[in-house]
Amino acid sequence: MSERQKVFAAAVAVLAAISPAYGQEAGDATPPEAGQPDMSQPVPLPDLTSIARDTVTAPMTDPNNTGFFGRHGPLTPKEMQMAKTAWGYFEDAYQPDTGLVNAVGSYPSTTLWDTASYISGLVAAYELGIIDKRTFDTRATKLISTLRNLDLFRGEAPNKVYNTKTGAKVNYANKPGEVGFSVLDMGRMLVWLKILEQRYPYLAPGVDNIPLRWSFCNIVHEDGRLFGSIVGSDGKTKYVQEGRLGYEEYAAKGFALWGFNVQGALDPQPLAYTDIYGVKVPYDGRDPRVYHNQNYVLTESYLLDGLELGWDLPVTDTMGPGVASMGWRAEFAHRIFEVQRRRFEATGILTARSEHQVDGKPYFVYDSIFADGYPWNTLDPSGVYQPDRAAIASKAAIGMWALWDVPYTDLLMQAVGDLYDPGKGFYEGLYENGNGYIPLRTANNNGIILAALLYKVEGPILQHLNDNTKWWDMAYSDPYSDTRPNKCLPQPMVQQLSCCNCSNLPQPEPAVKLEDFEYCRPIETDNGMIAATDCHPETSLFEKPQPRMVLPSTCPAPWSLTK
Repeated sequence: MSERQKVFAAAVAVLAAISPAYGQEAGDATPPEAGQPDMSQPVPLPDLTSIARDTVTAPMTDPNNTGFFGRHGPLTPKEMQMAKTAWGYFEDAYQPDTGLVNAVGSYPSTTLWDTASYISGLVAAYELGIIDKRTFDTRATKLISTLRNLDLFRGEAPNKVYNTKTGAKVNYANKPGEVGFSVLDMGRMLVWLKILEQRYPYLAPGVDNIPLRWSFCNIVHEDGRLFGSIVGSDGKTKYVQEGRLGYEEYAAKGFALWGFNVQGALDPQPLAYTDIYGVKVPYDGRDPRVYHNQNYVLTESYLLDGLELGWDLPVTDTMGPGVASMGWRAEFAHRIFEVQRRRFEATGILTARSEHQVDGKPYFVYDSIFADGYPWNTLDPSGVYQPDRAAIASKAAIGMWALWDVPYTDLLMQAVGDLYDPGKGFYEGLYENGNGYIPLRTANNNGIILAALLYKVEGPILQHLNDNTKWWDMAYSDPYSDTRPNKCLPQPMVQQLSCCNCSNLPQPEPAVKLEDFEYCRPIETDNGMIAATDCHPETSLFEKPQPRMVLPSTCPAPWSLTK
């Protein structure tokens, strides 16, 4: 099989698994209740301005840090070369007729998730000075135009897969067709559309027009849960709850940034924990046997939340750098990091786990920290154990390097920092068992690597800089227009007066109680939320394994003891 055929085969199989990779689509198949949910009210997020600034200190991962979690400062020449190498993927896999980029190598197909990763790479390349404004604007405006005019899945939302050469919606074999939409992919895209809107106000009108075409009535349930869709065996649309702990909340933040009430998806309950090397690792408590959806514990969603959003609530950051206003997200991210470092200390196996592609069958694996009742469980999409496919994922290693400034992440960087094809981007990763590198290049991997390098320079990438009037808020806001209600769009220009004393209502329990924070210092706010700061892994209190002492089976000869 030629290299091109291998990439083709991998792309077909991977794109068939891409939605499950980001949280699965089978999920809780309970459909939304009849009728359209009332999404007219803005998201009731807490007021964080009441927290006194003098109660907040910078994180102490590095005593010289200027405030952000992890590393902060200009890129070294080596790191800048890495950024240019990662950008090389988006030059090599670019489709100029549509402005899209192939998700996998030369195969002309992509998803919203991978397109968001391209936007991640595009923003980073511009901000780091790899491309000039003219190149950035040319690419951004072409992409916005394509996204604005996508043929939607049955008129509701973007299809899961599109042909990058034509922009047409396709099935997993890249043939004309439709397969449903993924709210997790949409959520990631909404994060990056908001980043474009906020960082580059001159692009905002075009950006706002993209989600204005979508209909959210079957997507955002009235209790705030998120529903994707699939095509049933009868050809009808079937709506299914989508997302598990980690990805569900990350995607929900994308929707919340645009004003949707997604409290059901932001709530991490039901939570469960498993002890691995002394770390209480969180996982989704929904039973896979009941909901037919695995609860993989993976690194990527926590990395994206940290790099892009600083583990903050989806509101304008009022607490400054070094404070995660959504404290439990920072705490869980640090647990995910710490358990991987402890595995290395206990076994000598460099560990940076994430879902990733592999060369040849099964083409894709969930390289989990915990799944299906077992730690370090590497599974393919059909649930078959694939231990030989476990790898140090390049995106996970470099993402952890950016967010945790400790010697272990320096070692991870040494492992994958030169794992690339010059001019064409970074490879997926390095097999844990010594079988070499994974010879596949992807948009998601290279986009996250560029985001990690930009994070080192600027901190969290979402910056609320655009106070201009937004077309997203004003479109169809005429009181006589029924377009916004019919699409179930938020209505920021309609404010409902308070008619009752909501302060007396019982408040939900925090996801992680104050006394249960182990790697971050919790900050209790006046509104009952818990933020976090001073997040850092331990100074390695985990003891290295010691030899087990046994009696000799025979006594050595006396002469062998002489020197």
